Amino acid sequence: MTALQQPNANQNWSRQGFANQSVRQVIRLSSGGSEARIRISNQYGVQPLELTGATIAKAARGSAVVPGSAQPVRFGGAESVSVPAGGQVTGDAVTLSGLTSGTQLAITLYFAHATGPATFHEFGATGASYRAAGDQRAATSGTAYRETSGSWYFLAGVDVTPADVGSVVAFGDSITNGFTAAPGSRYPDLLAARLAASGRAMPILNAGLGGNRLLTDSACYGEDGLTRFHRDVLDQPGTRTVLVLIGINDLGYPELPPTSCTTPNPAITAAQLIAGYRTLIRDAHARGVRVVGVTITPFRGASVYTVHSAQLRRAVNAWIATSGEFDAVADFASALADPADPTRLAPKYDSGDHLHPNEAGYRVMADAIDLTTL
Repeated sequence: MTALQQPNANQNWSRQGFANQSVRQVIRLSSGGSEARIRISNQYGVQPLELTGATIAKAARGSAVVPGSAQPVRFGGAESVSVPAGGQVTGDAVTLSGLTSGTQLAITLYFAHATGPATFHEFGATGASYRAAGDQRAATSGTAYRETSGSWYFLAGVDVTPADVGSVVAFGDSITNGFTAAPGSRYPDLLAARLAASGRAMPILNAGLGGNRLLTDSACYGEDGLTRFHRDVLDQPGTRTVLVLIGINDLGYPELPPTSCTTPNPAITAAQLIAGYRTLIRDAHARGVRVVGVTITPFRGASVYTVHSAQLRRAVNAWIATSGEFDAVADFASALADPADPTRLAPKYDSGDHLHPNEAGYRVMADAIDLTTL
């Protein structure tokens, strides 16, 4: 799945959308199966989205696909589909052989007519998107795809079947989304690999959204977590457990001068953030979904660090760890902390910005989760 957000003015294709263009998007599966269905979203569209056609193929290098693997995607048997503003459609099942956890697929969407602004995911950490003029759905090589974006567009998810084991959703911000991580190295990817190696393979869906906050919307970083929790977690097929790692931006942004991306930028209290977590727990339990609380990771030395934000993190983490209100707890804060100064990321786990872990850090996070809690 992909956590989606409204178009913004950053360096991406969301504001302009597409017209007589093909968009090829490379994604990575977290579980295997024999059939795949794509989901196309027009969640933030201002007009119906006219998708002329789509293909799904096994990805090769860059924007190329494995020869002979591309298959057309139908929608109720039709080649094209109209997605209403605010709506979503699911393609018919496509049979593909050899789908395993880690398989990379290329989803190609062709828009003959102007789409208007695009519902999208800004930081696609597991692959890239490529744009070409005209209808390039059948192109095997990547020659026609001369433009590249780090974002995904209109693609809400790829569902692989059979998937009767249920799924885990990792819900959070850029740390969950895997900022700085190589493809396959985000903590949810590594957790999926751990489960598969243990003989308990199950899909791990990534609902991370860079810059996202639990309590406050952003023009650049998506709707607040309280709002998107139902769509991105509870409404996902087969959700059984959610890992909640969000709040660091709620604590940190008020310590920075406000920008167009962080406005509104209200100061918050530990009690307000805890009340937000309680809302997530209540809504999840009402749907029979388990909730694993994850402690907020160290960030001393990052731009959002102050004495005040550190105090808030300490109070919130104490509640996560000791309140007993979550079904289980994963202590990422302790796993990543510098033994000489627990308010900092250990140097061996620091990507360099003192906020986001590196690949070794993401691996430690995945290893810190008790698999029996999932």
